[in-house]
Amino acid sequence: MAQRPLDGIRVTDFTWAWAGPYCTLQMAHLGAEVIRIESQKRTCVSRAIPSFADDIPGPNRAGYFNQYNQGKKSLQLDLGRPEGVEIAKKLVAKSDIVVQNFSAGAIDRMGLGYETLRQVKPDLIMISICGYGQTGPERQYMGYGPASVPLAGISSLTGYRGLGPAEVGISYGDPNAGIFGAFAALAALAYRQRTGKGVHVDLALWEALLVLMPEGLLDYAMNKTQPERDGNRDRWMAPHGCFKCKGDDDKWVTIACGTEAEWQSLCKAIGKPELATDKRFANVVTRKANEDALEEIITAWTKERDRWEVTEALQKGGVAAFPSLSNKDMATNPHLTARGYLVQKEHPEVGKRIHAGIPWHMSGTPCEVRAAAPVRGQHTESVLRDILGLSETEIHKLRDGQVLY
Repeated sequence: MAQRPLDGIRVTDFTWAWAGPYCTLQMAHLGAEVIRIESQKRTCVSRAIPSFADDIPGPNRAGYFNQYNQGKKSLQLDLGRPEGVEIAKKLVAKSDIVVQNFSAGAIDRMGLGYETLRQVKPDLIMISICGYGQTGPERQYMGYGPASVPLAGISSLTGYRGLGPAEVGISYGDPNAGIFGAFAALAALAYRQRTGKGVHVDLALWEALLVLMPEGLLDYAMNKTQPERDGNRDRWMAPHGCFKCKGDDDKWVTIACGTEAEWQSLCKAIGKPELATDKRFANVVTRKANEDALEEIITAWTKERDRWEVTEALQKGGVAAFPSLSNKDMATNPHLTARGYLVQKEHPEVGKRIHAGIPWHMSGTPCEVRAAAPVRGQHTESVLRDILGLSETEIHKLRDGQVLY
């Protein structure tokens, strides 16, 4: 196949949970050889989180882990042993990038900090992800993605008018930091190619998430005011929301009118063209002023119809509309299937399962999910033998000594 963007790049992956593995997942998707360092003594939390294939618990059966570690290799190694640390250093010496997302200072205490590793790999690129960064007065605080959401102010804007802040329902801080880390790694590779020098990237979940809040931050910075929580409504567009459709409690459709032409099209589509000249809804200002009444009218129409019927009728008229999709909807979506986004690779223990794949297509450097996520320690012997050059006798000795544990 054609060369992938990161063909020839090797990544030593010390990550766990979500933020770090999501970072290295992007590198694997781009063609890098990503080698996870794992141990039975400290099983990655994502190997223990449901759901499990066939509802049978097991470290190799967790859908969470198997989603975010596709295309990687697994080296089982006890980093609590000096021999394990030395093997890790040897692997780093033959790698281009190291990624870790332990709490600040933890990797240094393990003897694998940046200043130590750059001695064995002078042009090393290291991505360190943690809650609050490697420096500063709060560096020692534990930091996870769910906590970074309210800390970044996102929860303060999430919720309905007149009610308190609401949980957003997902740990945005983790995958967001992972994407930032992958992008930083690409920038660092370009820098190294230009200068021959490595770099240490200190990435904080909190800071990476703050950049998703420009409206709220700027409103306060410029005006000393904070936006009011307003559910699914938009400051400028009306209607703009999620409307109940015919069926069970999960059947909804999102609708947004960004122009007057779209508003008039919506009026025709719902069989009420007279609304376009109704003084209450004559323009966006009056529609915003009478939004409760407007949403009641639209809901009366949508709740009698299937969500896809609503979608097709409105899209036909040029109005932005689409159903809210469930997990099942996503996993069986014909559009995502046709584009090759949903993939099924043979896994050694659970067989073929549906996973989200690569969300981009590049004509010059095509990418693909090369393999399912590894079972724990699946590539231990091949990495030690083929990359580090250890003999079978040396490998057996390490295994007997429970270094490969």
